[in-house]
Amino acid sequence: MADHLNLLYAQRVNRSDIGSWLLGPRAALEAQGSVFGYRGERLGLPEAGIGAIAGTGRRLIAITVDWYCAIFIVRLIDSDLIYGSPEFARATLGIFAIQVALLTSLNGASFGQKILGISVVHIAGNRLPILNVLLRTGLLCLVIPALIWDRDSRGLHDKIARSVILRVR
Repeated sequence: MADHLNLLYAQRVNRSDIGSWLLGPRAALEAQGSVFGYRGERLGLPEAGIGAIAGTGRRLIAITVDWYCAIFIVRLIDSDLIYGSPEFARATLGIFAIQVALLTSLNGASFGQKILGISVVHIAGNRLPILNVLLRTGLLCLVIPALIWDRDSRGLHDKIARSVILRVR
């Protein structure tokens, strides 16, 4: 019986089936022959350059710039608020939401996104409608939807708002 189990284990389980936790499930599936293509291929976008899906690094730096701008604006408006207090946090989130929604609806990008050369557009390629901008901003402020991504690196907030973040330079 033990020989039978050892043979069964040797035939069914190997490292390529399990995948490395460092490389993730996509790498394991690609090693087994699955083809995923590049980010944005399913949307008809180029693989690299202008018009391609913006990289994670650019997006993280952009949102960090936007958040620090919101903190700066809160400090300008009310310097008596104590950093780290619930009131300061609510004010910062409010300013962040207003800034992102307003600038995305007017310019197609928030301040940080504009600096880093990325833009938010509708998946059809045109400007994102105001209701979609508000929906996307609200979901972004909830944080969790922005942390759930698909294989095109689009967050749940982008999928629901039918938007995509593209490189513009």
